[in-house]
Amino acid sequence: MSSKKKQAELREEKDWEKLDHAVIESENFLIKYSNQLLIGLGVIVLIVCAYLAYDHFYLSPKNKEAQSAMFRGEEYFREGRDSLALYGNGNDFIGFEAIADQYSSTKAGKLAKAYAGICYANLGKYDEAINLLKSYNGNDKLFAYLVNGTIGDCLVNTGKQQEAVSYFEKAGKGVDNMIQSPIFYKKAGLIYRELGNYDKMEEMFTVIQNRYGNSPLAYEARKYITEAQTLKSAK
Repeated sequence: MSSKKKQAELREEKDWEKLDHAVIESENFLIKYSNQLLIGLGVIVLIVCAYLAYDHFYLSPKNKEAQSAMFRGEEYFREGRDSLALYGNGNDFIGFEAIADQYSSTKAGKLAKAYAGICYANLGKYDEAINLLKSYNGNDKLFAYLVNGTIGDCLVNTGKQQEAVSYFEKAGKGVDNMIQSPIFYKKAGLIYRELGNYDKMEEMFTVIQNRYGNSPLAYEARKYITEAQTLKSAK
């Protein structure tokens, strides 16, 4: 037998020895820690089962209750009756604020918080609106971006333009539609004009022109772009 063949056989034998050793070590580990592993697995199963039970027997029914409670409020909201939507009618509707408080762990309760914040904004109670809307953590991304736009409006109305502009940009990018996005970008652009940041002003209106060219604001955007360029050259 050649020396190369012998070396190959020796290497193969050593590899099998390593594999046997690894298997033995694994078996020893399982034997030594079998109780702990079973306990850990049992804890995981218990947690999953507890969550499923919580969701099925508590969270889902509570969410349905909240959805039912919100029905009248959404009607008031669409009609522009913000005070009734927010505080309730003293009869068969408790108001978005109370729903948000009582059903805070549910999807509908989180949505009620957003509604309540928007109602506060519509009523001119901007600080209350900001506090509620900034704590909104619902899963509806489109609604979340509309909330950002409302926060921006509230900040403008409280003299915080510098802080507001980022909310308008996030709202415009997140909503990404032909109607609302140009409105948010325009608000951001006008704030940048007020702040003397003409590069960002031009950027905001260029987004409207290039990305939302069929928007009613696209023609107006071209005029603002020219204005921004003129203001930059005059600096």
